[in-house]
Amino acid sequence: MKVPVIRHLFLNNEPDQLEVSLEVLESLSEARGVTEEEMDVIGELVTNICGALEVHQLTASGMRSSEAISTFVRKVTGSIDK
Repeated sequence: MKVPVIRHLFLNNEPDQLEVSLEVLESLSEARGVTEEEMDVIGELVTNICGALEVHQLTASGMRSSEAISTFVRKVTGSIDK
């Protein structure tokens, strides 16, 4: 998870575009011959896209974008710590 990447995706892409990208990456992850290293990259991209989508949802409910990004980061790091 990279906050600058999440911020970039949030600012430069609509949720519909992010959803399509997520679907493509999920499909790619199921392809035969995808290496473990490629799966790691796909996983990182999926995490960043999901973060941007969550930031879109939080801002749609009235939260400022910087606060929404911080909320997502705390949520992810909190789940890792458990």
